[in-house]
Amino acid sequence: MKKLALSGVAILLLVFCLCGRSSGQWFLDFENGLAVPGYNDVRIPGDTGTLFSLSEELNLDSSYFFRLRLGYRWKGRHNLSVLAAPLRLNTAGRVNKEIVFFKETFPANVPLTGVYKFNSYRLTYRYDFLKREKWQAGIGFTAKIRDAFIKIEGEGRSSIKKNLGLVPLINFRVLWQFHKDWGLLLEGDAAAAPQGRAEDILLAIQYRLNDRLNLRAGYRILEGGADVKEVYTFALVHYLGAGLTYSF
Repeated sequence: MKKLALSGVAILLLVFCLCGRSSGQWFLDFENGLAVPGYNDVRIPGDTGTLFSLSEELNLDSSYFFRLRLGYRWKGRHNLSVLAAPLRLNTAGRVNKEIVFFKETFPANVPLTGVYKFNSYRLTYRYDFLKREKWQAGIGFTAKIRDAFIKIEGEGRSSIKKNLGLVPLINFRVLWQFHKDWGLLLEGDAAAAPQGRAEDILLAIQYRLNDRLNLRAGYRILEGGADVKEVYTFALVHYLGAGLTYSF
Protein backbone atom coordinates (compact mmCIF):
# COMPACT_ATOMS: atom_id res chain seq x y z
CA MET A 1 0.00 0.00 0.00
CA LYS A 2 2.84 2.36 0.78
CA LYS A 3 4.34 1.44 -2.60
CA LEU A 4 1.05 2.32 -4.33
CA ALA A 5 0.84 5.67 -2.54
CA LEU A 6 4.47 6.47 -3.41
CA SER A 7 3.88 5.40 -7.01
CA GLY A 8 0.82 7.64 -7.21
CA VAL A 9 2.72 10.63 -5.85
CA ALA A 10 5.58 9.87 -8.26
CA ILE A 11 3.16 9.87 -11.20
CA LEU A 12 1.70 13.17 -10.06
CA LEU A 13 5.18 14.69 -9.81
CA LEU A 14 5.99 13.39 -13.29
CA VAL A 15 2.83 14.96 -14.73
CA PHE A 16 3.69 18.19 -12.93
CA CYS A 17 7.19 18.24 -14.45
CA LEU A 18 6.01 17.37 -17.97
CA CYS A 19 3.15 19.85 -18.06
CA GLY A 20 4.84 22.73 -16.28
CA ARG A 21 3.40 24.62 -13.36
CA SER A 22 1.79 27.30 -15.54
CA SER A 23 -0.44 24.75 -17.27
CA GLY A 24 -1.88 23.00 -14.24
CA GLN A 25 -2.84 23.14 -10.59
CA TRP A 26 -2.40 20.93 -7.55
CA PHE A 27 -5.28 20.23 -5.20
CA LEU A 28 -5.61 18.65 -1.78
CA ASP A 29 -8.90 17.13 -0.62
CA PHE A 30 -9.73 16.15 2.96
CA GLU A 31 -12.93 14.52 4.21
CA ASN A 32 -13.91 13.28 7.65
CA GLY A 33 -16.90 12.42 9.80
CA LEU A 34 -18.85 9.44 11.11
CA ALA A 35 -18.94 5.99 9.51
CA VAL A 36 -22.16 4.15 10.43
CA PRO A 37 -22.33 0.43 9.57
CA GLY A 38 -25.32 -1.09 7.80
CA TYR A 39 -25.49 -4.78 6.96
CA ASN A 40 -22.26 -6.77 7.12
CA ASP A 41 -22.73 -10.42 6.18
CA VAL A 42 -19.83 -12.86 6.29
CA ARG A 43 -19.20 -16.50 5.37
CA ILE A 44 -15.55 -17.61 5.25
CA PRO A 45 -14.78 -19.94 3.51
CA GLY A 46 -17.44 -18.95 1.03
CA ASP A 47 -18.64 -22.51 0.47
CA THR A 48 -18.21 -24.18 3.90
CA GLY A 49 -18.17 -21.40 6.52
CA THR A 50 -21.07 -20.21 8.69
CA LEU A 51 -23.10 -17.28 7.39
CA PHE A 52 -23.47 -14.65 10.12
CA SER A 53 -23.75 -10.89 10.51
CA LEU A 54 -21.13 -8.67 12.13
CA SER A 55 -23.74 -5.91 12.52
CA GLU A 56 -26.97 -7.77 13.37
CA GLU A 57 -25.92 -10.87 15.32
CA LEU A 58 -22.97 -8.94 16.77
CA ASN A 59 -22.83 -5.22 17.53
CA LEU A 60 -20.73 -3.35 14.96
CA ASP A 61 -19.79 0.11 16.25
CA SER A 62 -19.79 3.37 14.33
CA SER A 63 -16.39 5.00 13.90
CA TYR A 64 -14.63 8.22 12.97
CA PHE A 65 -13.27 8.23 9.41
CA PHE A 66 -11.05 10.40 7.27
CA ARG A 67 -9.95 10.44 3.63
CA LEU A 68 -7.08 12.29 2.01
CA ARG A 69 -6.58 12.91 -1.71
CA LEU A 70 -3.72 14.64 -3.51
CA GLY A 71 -4.26 15.53 -7.13
CA TYR A 72 -3.13 17.50 -10.15
CA ARG A 73 -5.36 19.14 -12.76
CA TRP A 74 -4.09 20.40 -16.12
CA LYS A 75 -5.65 22.06 -19.15
CA GLY A 76 -8.81 22.48 -17.08
CA ARG A 77 -10.10 18.99 -17.92
CA HIS A 78 -7.52 16.33 -17.01
CA ASN A 79 -7.38 15.15 -13.39
CA LEU A 80 -4.93 12.71 -11.80
CA SER A 81 -5.09 11.90 -8.09
CA VAL A 82 -4.10 9.44 -5.39
CA LEU A 83 -6.44 8.68 -2.46
CA ALA A 84 -6.00 7.08 0.95
CA ALA A 85 -9.28 6.00 2.59
CA PRO A 86 -8.79 3.88 5.74
CA LEU A 87 -11.72 2.29 7.59
CA ARG A 88 -11.80 0.19 10.76
CA LEU A 89 -14.92 -0.95 12.63
CA ASN A 90 -15.04 -2.96 15.88
CA THR A 91 -17.68 -5.52 16.78
CA ALA A 92 -18.59 -7.57 19.86
CA GLY A 93 -21.36 -9.77 21.24
CA ARG A 94 -22.64 -13.35 21.27
CA VAL A 95 -24.07 -15.48 18.47
CA ASN A 96 -26.59 -18.21 19.31
CA LYS A 97 -25.04 -20.73 16.93
CA GLU A 98 -21.67 -22.30 16.28
CA ILE A 99 -19.51 -20.17 13.98
CA VAL A 100 -17.12 -21.74 11.50
CA PHE A 101 -14.92 -18.80 10.47
CA PHE A 102 -11.86 -19.37 8.29
CA LYS A 103 -9.56 -21.71 10.27
CA GLU A 104 -11.43 -21.75 13.61
CA THR A 105 -14.76 -22.89 15.05
CA PHE A 106 -16.34 -20.78 17.79
CA PRO A 107 -18.97 -22.35 20.09
CA ALA A 108 -22.45 -20.84 20.35
CA ASN A 109 -23.19 -18.10 22.90
CA VAL A 110 -19.58 -17.31 23.85
CA PRO A 111 -18.36 -13.69 24.05
CA LEU A 112 -16.84 -12.70 20.71
CA THR A 113 -14.95 -9.63 19.57
CA GLY A 114 -13.98 -8.73 16.06
CA VAL A 115 -12.54 -6.19 13.66
CA TYR A 116 -13.68 -5.26 10.18
CA LYS A 117 -10.93 -3.38 8.33
CA PHE A 118 -11.36 -2.07 4.81
CA ASN A 119 -8.57 0.27 3.75
CA SER A 120 -8.67 1.60 0.21
CA TYR A 121 -5.87 3.18 -1.80
CA ARG A 122 -6.70 4.52 -5.24
CA LEU A 123 -5.05 6.03 -8.28
CA THR A 124 -7.58 7.89 -10.45
CA TYR A 125 -7.57 9.59 -13.84
CA ARG A 126 -10.69 11.53 -14.92
CA TYR A 127 -11.46 13.63 -17.97
CA ASP A 128 -14.01 16.45 -17.51
CA PHE A 129 -15.85 16.42 -20.82
CA LEU A 130 -18.42 19.03 -19.78
CA LYS A 131 -17.36 22.43 -18.40
CA ARG A 132 -20.12 25.03 -18.35
CA GLU A 133 -21.19 27.79 -16.02
CA LYS A 134 -23.78 25.67 -14.20
CA TRP A 135 -22.78 22.12 -15.10
CA GLN A 136 -19.59 20.08 -14.94
CA ALA A 137 -19.25 16.37 -15.68
CA GLY A 138 -16.39 13.95 -16.05
CA ILE A 139 -15.63 10.25 -16.30
CA GLY A 140 -12.49 8.22 -15.78
CA PHE A 141 -10.82 5.13 -14.37
CA THR A 142 -9.68 4.16 -10.87
CA ALA A 143 -7.17 1.48 -9.91
CA LYS A 144 -8.07 0.54 -6.34
CA ILE A 145 -5.97 -1.49 -3.93
CA ARG A 146 -8.15 -3.18 -1.31
CA ASP A 147 -6.31 -3.89 1.95
CA ALA A 148 -8.87 -5.64 4.15
CA PHE A 149 -9.27 -8.19 6.89
CA ILE A 150 -11.94 -9.63 9.17
CA LYS A 151 -10.86 -10.89 12.58
CA ILE A 152 -12.88 -12.87 15.13
CA GLU A 153 -11.71 -13.74 18.68
CA GLY A 154 -13.32 -15.60 21.58
CA GLU A 155 -12.84 -18.50 24.00
CA GLY A 156 -9.07 -18.16 23.65
CA ARG A 157 -9.31 -18.63 19.88
CA SER A 158 -8.52 -16.19 17.12
CA SER A 159 -9.01 -16.29 13.36
CA ILE A 160 -8.21 -13.61 10.81
CA LYS A 161 -8.90 -13.58 7.09
CA LYS A 162 -6.85 -11.05 5.14
CA ASN A 163 -7.56 -9.87 1.63
CA LEU A 164 -5.33 -7.82 -0.63
CA GLY A 165 -6.34 -7.15 -4.20
CA LEU A 166 -6.54 -4.78 -7.15
CA VAL A 167 -10.00 -3.68 -8.30
CA PRO A 168 -10.69 -1.63 -11.47
CA LEU A 169 -13.48 0.93 -11.06
CA ILE A 170 -15.25 3.55 -13.15
CA ASN A 171 -14.85 7.06 -11.76
CA PHE A 172 -17.42 9.81 -12.33
CA ARG A 173 -18.18 13.34 -11.18
CA VAL A 174 -21.15 15.67 -11.78
CA LEU A 175 -21.47 19.18 -10.33
CA TRP A 176 -24.57 21.36 -10.62
CA GLN A 177 -23.60 24.94 -9.76
CA PHE A 178 -27.13 26.17 -9.03
CA HIS A 179 -25.84 29.39 -7.44
CA LYS A 180 -22.69 31.46 -7.86
CA ASP A 181 -21.21 29.98 -4.67
CA TRP A 182 -23.36 26.89 -4.06
CA GLY A 183 -23.40 23.58 -5.89
CA LEU A 184 -24.69 20.01 -5.68
CA LEU A 185 -21.94 17.43 -6.12
CA LEU A 186 -22.30 13.76 -7.11
CA GLU A 187 -19.11 11.76 -7.48
CA GLY A 188 -17.74 8.30 -6.90
CA ASP A 189 -16.22 5.04 -8.03
CA ALA A 190 -18.25 1.96 -8.95
CA ALA A 191 -18.13 -1.37 -10.78
CA ALA A 192 -19.98 -4.68 -10.90
CA ALA A 193 -19.14 -8.23 -12.02
CA PRO A 194 -20.68 -11.70 -11.57
CA GLN A 195 -18.36 -12.30 -8.60
CA GLY A 196 -19.24 -9.09 -6.76
CA ARG A 197 -19.60 -5.34 -6.83
CA ALA A 198 -18.25 -2.11 -5.34
CA GLU A 199 -19.76 1.34 -4.98
CA ASP A 200 -18.35 4.40 -3.23
CA ILE A 201 -20.59 7.39 -3.99
CA LEU A 202 -20.86 10.87 -2.46
CA LEU A 203 -23.78 13.31 -2.64
CA ALA A 204 -22.92 16.67 -1.08
CA ILE A 205 -23.71 20.35 -0.95
CA GLN A 206 -20.64 22.36 -1.92
CA TYR A 207 -19.83 25.98 -1.04
CA ARG A 208 -17.15 27.97 -2.85
CA LEU A 209 -15.47 30.08 -0.19
CA ASN A 210 -13.01 31.62 -2.66
CA ASP A 211 -11.10 30.73 -5.82
CA ARG A 212 -8.88 28.26 -3.94
CA LEU A 213 -11.10 26.73 -1.27
CA ASN A 214 -14.35 24.73 -1.57
CA LEU A 215 -16.22 23.37 1.46
CA ARG A 216 -18.79 20.57 1.42
CA ALA A 217 -21.04 18.45 3.60
CA GLY A 218 -23.01 15.39 2.62
CA TYR A 219 -23.68 11.68 2.59
CA ARG A 220 -21.46 8.92 1.22
CA ILE A 221 -22.35 5.28 0.68
CA LEU A 222 -19.79 2.48 0.57
CA GLU A 223 -21.26 -0.88 -0.46
CA GLY A 224 -20.18 -4.10 -2.07
CA GLY A 225 -18.50 -7.43 -1.61
CA ALA A 226 -17.70 -10.74 -3.22
CA ASP A 227 -19.36 -14.14 -3.55
CA VAL A 228 -16.65 -16.66 -4.42
CA LYS A 229 -15.40 -19.97 -3.08
CA GLU A 230 -12.80 -18.29 -0.87
CA VAL A 231 -15.10 -15.74 0.77
CA TYR A 232 -18.67 -14.52 0.90
CA THR A 233 -18.81 -11.02 2.32
CA PHE A 234 -21.10 -8.08 1.59
CA ALA A 235 -21.14 -4.85 3.58
CA LEU A 236 -22.77 -1.44 3.64
CA VAL A 237 -21.37 1.65 5.38
CA HIS A 238 -23.05 5.05 5.62
CA TYR A 239 -20.77 8.09 5.88
CA LEU A 240 -21.94 11.40 7.30
CA GLY A 241 -19.12 13.81 6.62
CA ALA A 242 -17.70 17.19 5.76
CA GLY A 243 -14.71 18.06 3.66
CA LEU A 244 -12.71 20.66 1.82
CA THR A 245 -10.77 20.96 -1.42
CA TYR A 246 -7.85 23.39 -1.53
CA SER A 247 -6.18 24.30 -4.81
CA PHE A 248 -2.63 25.63 -4.89
